[in-house]
Amino acid sequence: MSWDLSNDRPIYLQLIEQIKQQILAGNYNCGDHFPTVRELAAEAAVNPNTMQRALAALEQEGLLVSSRTSGRTVTTDESLIHEMREELASRLYKEFLLSLNRLGFTDDEIRKFITRRV
Repeated sequence: MSWDLSNDRPIYLQLIEQIKQQILAGNYNCGDHFPTVRELAAEAAVNPNTMQRALAALEQEGLLVSSRTSGRTVTTDESLIHEMREELASRLYKEFLLSLNRLGFTDDEIRKFITRRV
């Protein structure tokens, strides 16, 4: 996994977002074994406690499932992943439209802009 971390926001929040995006994008399949805290922390060059905090948050959301004997796996709840993916896409779409509105695009201009790029 490629990490893009900045100092403008808490690292653990950025980790949550990036891991969630990887799962929702299908880079990890339902039921897949998930890398360990130490592996991910070393890869992202962050403190293991910070990575643990991010993974615990993803467990709270239901995306990761923890087992004492086999570590973490990606949820097998495909409907949860689909729902979260749709929510994220909807939020990104709204942000996109808001950004275009701030640039002075009208609704009609936005439709034409999108149509030209499809």
